Amino acid sequence: MRIVDERDVVVPVVAACTAVAVSRASLHRWRQPVPPPSALVSRARAPSPRRLGDSERQAILDALHSAEFADQPPTEMYATLLGRGTYLASIRTIYRVLTAAGEVRDRRNQRAPQQHAMPSLTATAPNQIWTWDITKLATLEKGVFLMAYVIIDLFSRFVVGWMVAAKECKHLAAQLFAETIARHGVAPGLQVHSDRGSAMKSDTLAQLLDSLGASRSFSRPRVSNDNPYSEAQFKTLKYQPDYPGRFGSVLHGRAWLGDFFGWHNDGHHHAGLSLFTPAEVFHGRVAEVAATRQAALDVAYRAHPERFPNGAPRVQLPPVAVHINPVVTEVVEVVALAADHAPDLPDPAPLGESVTTAAMPPMPPYTRSAEVAIAT
Repeated sequence: MRIVDERDVVVPVVAACTAVAVSRASLHRWRQPVPPPSALVSRARAPSPRRLGDSERQAILDALHSAEFADQPPTEMYATLLGRGTYLASIRTIYRVLTAAGEVRDRRNQRAPQQHAMPSLTATAPNQIWTWDITKLATLEKGVFLMAYVIIDLFSRFVVGWMVAAKECKHLAAQLFAETIARHGVAPGLQVHSDRGSAMKSDTLAQLLDSLGASRSFSRPRVSNDNPYSEAQFKTLKYQPDYPGRFGSVLHGRAWLGDFFGWHNDGHHHAGLSLFTPAEVFHGRVAEVAATRQAALDVAYRAHPERFPNGAPRVQLPPVAVHINPVVTEVVEVVALAADHAPDLPDPAPLGESVTTAAMPPMPPYTRSAEVAIAT
């Protein structure tokens, strides 16, 4: 730096800095005097007016530590209390309080997420598409498993039918579907989606569904995660805090699964349904529950509008359509070619004749666009 300052006056600063490989910004900082330590003391930052008070933060922790929500995520507590007309804070604020208390961690031994190709299905109402699968339940005897047959409605995640048996059998699957379709009074047009297991591909089940006016769809072969909604439901089942791990008998499995599916349909606030329960969506009670939640949010907004910087909160409603591997359509615009940009190419000569030097007439410009459907 001192070499640049002591240069001849006829030498520009840029040339001197380039010669010694020093930037001009470094030179200007070196020339500035060092401020005294007293000038480096920063002023205390005023607390945010939207910050929760200590008593409110403690109320959130007390609710999370209660016996009702000790084994549940913050979203479950938020939806449950909101349905009762109680609003403590937003879900993001609840996570901030947990982070400050050092209580944010995953307590489950999870498998790494995976992505696989899936068939294209779309459900816009209950009883349009059912997905089903069979999972194994370990017993007290090594190498012996129970088979849990579970059918869920794609649109609402509602468990419409289930069964526990000692083996995987096509006749039992056909019996389950016959009873489930009759119980719900499903009209012809139902589509049943599954993987390519022996019971799913059996002629017995195919003939039954065909006689009832239902069609089938299958996942692609050799794909492990080919039925995502059923697989996710099985993970919810087996990661419950009270899951026994091993069952003593078929009766034991039926008793536990009966309680679990009752909770799953009527008490589980599903993240994919905007924290509504499957039963509320399946039976069309979304509007009634949404009105109760909106009233609680309105009361919270009138009491502390400064805590909602984005305006009055609105209750999120479940999606109007549920997809499995939807088809995405993209519009590709064709570039217009002007007539004067058309290349002067000769006409193709017939076989056996020489090529003439006559030019092609000018090409008319392209004025229309084309749509290309791309399946992803």
